[in-house]
Amino acid sequence: MPLAVDQIHQGDARELLDRIADDSIALSVWSPPYFVGKSYEKDLRYEDWRQLLREVIAGHARLLRPAGFMAVNIADILCFPDPAIPRLQAEKSGGRRLPVTRADIERVLGENPGFTRYDVARHLGVSEQTVDRRMKHNNIRGGKYAAQTRVQLTGPLLEQPAYEAGLYLYDRRVWVKDPAWENSRWHTNSYRAVDEFEYIYIFWKPGITRIDRERLTRDEWVQWGSRGVWQIPSVRSNRDHEAKFPLELPRRLIRLLSQPGDTVLDPFVGSGTTAVAAIQEGRRYIGLELQPPYVQLARRACQEARGRQP
Repeated sequence: MPLAVDQIHQGDARELLDRIADDSIALSVWSPPYFVGKSYEKDLRYEDWRQLLREVIAGHARLLRPAGFMAVNIADILCFPDPAIPRLQAEKSGGRRLPVTRADIERVLGENPGFTRYDVARHLGVSEQTVDRRMKHNNIRGGKYAAQTRVQLTGPLLEQPAYEAGLYLYDRRVWVKDPAWENSRWHTNSYRAVDEFEYIYIFWKPGITRIDRERLTRDEWVQWGSRGVWQIPSVRSNRDHEAKFPLELPRRLIRLLSQPGDTVLDPFVGSGTTAVAAIQEGRRYIGLELQPPYVQLARRACQEARGRQP
């Protein structure tokens, strides 16, 4: 039986997508698990995560109507431990808690040829880990036994399976949010940038695309409709869900890429933000969610949104 519209459905998106009618979705707006250790993804292995993306993307090829869009919000890079890559070698020139230098260690070793690293550490009153870091320029977080962090682009992990499914990259927007780890003691320990933006990848199913400039006001076209960079503040509180995106994000996509009365899908609906935006903008919606507590959260959010409608 096809899934009912204007409902939040509980279950695995890969299975539920098969129950959505062919060519019925004008726009799909979603943000997948990011594979960064959230509680709802703790049991996912990397290859399991990639396979989840492949299957969900492939499922859209049938249910999107011709000229329909799939918009995926995702962080620009994926970070995870990878023991196969070299460790970052760095010597921090300032701000050390301990004044011990590589020269100090070499002096002690020269004066005591039989010393091990443990002996040197005891002699200088520091940890063996500090000795190892000074000698190897190894500034890796978590100690010398931790694997180095691999940084991988996420775009190709979406674009390739979409291409194979017959969905083609149409556009890309940048969502500038609040800097992550702004107050973290780690964010100045390397030359890497603070995380403060994500991508929205927009894929298109072949068909005649109707360009309707009346969807937005003139100011909306100028401020964000034709702009590649969207400045949208992050959600200030994630107490009821670990990974919310702001309502303005799906609202813009819905206004830009669908018409009133169209059906909008979110296969990872979470707290229900996409569905709420669809309700507010006069669209229908289908939300899919694996976790029962979030299903209830999304349903309550939709009920409240319908109650606020004039």
